[in-house]
Formats: sequence, C-alpha cells, structure tokens
Amino acid sequence: MTDNLDENLVKQRMDKALISFQNDLNSIRAGRASINMLDQIFVDVYGSKLPLNQLSNISTPDPRLLMVSVWDSNNIQVVEKSIRDSNLGLNPMTEGNLIRIPIPPLSEERRRELTKVASQYAENSKIAIRNIRRDIIEDIRKKHKNSDITEDDKHKDEDITQKITDTYVGNIDKILEKKEKEILDIS
Repeated sequence: MTDNLDENLVKQRMDKALISFQNDLNSIRAGRASINMLDQIFVDVYGSKLPLNQLSNISTPDPRLLMVSVWDSNNIQVVEKSIRDSNLGLNPMTEGNLIRIPIPPLSEERRRELTKVASQYAENSKIAIRNIRRDIIEDIRKKHKNSDITEDDKHKDEDITQKITDTYVGNIDKILEKKEKEILDIS
C-alpha cells in the first residue's frame, strides 16, 4: 500500500454499493417466507404510522409461512388490514394475537421475471462500483499531473484500485448467482 491511496476508503465506498445491492435483493420474494418481506409495511396506530416490526414479533416457522405475533391485541385488526392492503399479494389469517401469513408459491414465469430484476440490481451496483473506480482513478491522475505522486505510484495506485474493483464486481456476481438459484429453486 502506498501512502497516496487509502485502500480502506476505496473499500468503504464500494462496501456501500455492495450493501445497497444486498438490501435490494432482500426485497425480492423468492417464494420463501422472509421477515424482510414485511419491512415496508407501516401500520396506522397510536396516532402515527409505525413499522410492523415495532408492533410485533415476526418469525418464519417454515419456508412457506410468516407468523406475526402482535403485542397489543387492540391492534390485531389494523395490522391484518395493513398486511392485506400492502400490495404484496398476501392473505393474512388471524388466530387470537397471532397472524399467520401463508406464502403462495411463485409461477415459473414470475421466477424468471424476478431473476431479471435481480440481474438489473446487480448491473446497477456494478455501475456504481465502476463509477467509484473512475472517481478514484481521476483523483490519482490529478495528483500525478500536479506532481504530488510519481509515475510509478500512479500506476501502482491505479492497479490497486482496479484489483479492488475486480474483487467487488466478482462478489456481486457470486451474490447474484446465489440469489438466482434461490429464486429458481422450487422446493
């Protein structure tokens, strides 16, 4: 590592793109129950809109079922309505303070569409990482032009930046491959 290139800063910036990609993938329903599926559901209670996870415990007892255990029994009906109205295509069933949400299986066509969405998220993340690389390389070249670093340091820093970029792009490909298998898995 040279004194000129802060590799940790490069990695921190690229980590943000990778984390954003993983969050995007978590929002894709793969036919399996995931507590992340309910992250965007807000419930109108106590005079404000609260996230569902602040009103209940959410669990996945099996791959095709979500269980929502509402803490305040007075909120059961409004929580159930919020889940039903969420545009997630879910049909909650209430049993006391417990709401069961069966996860319907995905059709083959819908699975293919979801893999295309995941691929688009991956491509957007790769573009973000390449933009970070471009910005860093521009900074390196400016430092060289201003005689702040030598020609050797410029090449060394550019090589290090490219290697870090290649690693992150490879990680995105691996994560995407795993998500595509998960989406296409029918079990």
